[in-house]
Amino acid sequence: MARKAVKIGLLRKVPLFARCSTRELANVASIGYEDEFPAGQELTREGERGRQFFVLLEGTVNVRKGGDEVATMKKGDFFGETALVSHGARTATVTATAPVRALVVTDRSFRSLLGRSPNIQVKVLEALADRLTPRA
Repeated sequence: MARKAVKIGLLRKVPLFARCSTRELANVASIGYEDEFPAGQELTREGERGRQFFVLLEGTVNVRKGGDEVATMKKGDFFGETALVSHGARTATVTATAPVRALVVTDRSFRSLLGRSPNIQVKVLEALADRLTPRA
C-alpha cells in the first residue's frame, strides 16, 4: 500500500490538480484506491467512455492510438484525468506490459468530492481553463 504522502506527491504532478493545496490533494488521494493489473490487461480502450483516472505506482504500460504505439509509461506517470471531468471517449488504449499497481480514482467519487469541496472544484476548473488557453 502506498503511503498517503506518496500518493499526494504523485497527484501533485497532475496538471488537473496543479492549483490544489496539500490538504486538497490529500482529499483527492483519499477517494482513490489501489488496484493491480496483470501484464496484458487493458486498462483503457480507445473510443470507450472513460470512467477512471490512473496514477502508476508500479509497472509499465503501453499507450496506443489508432493501433500505433505512441508511448510507454512507468511509475509516477498518469492517464485518464479527462475522464474525471468529461463523459468523452478514451483517446488511447492503455495496456499493462508488466504487472501494474495503480492509484485509481473514479469519475463518480471525484464528482462527489467536487460537490463537497467547492475550493477543489474551482481549482480544477481553473486548471482546465489554463490547458485550453493558447500560449503566446
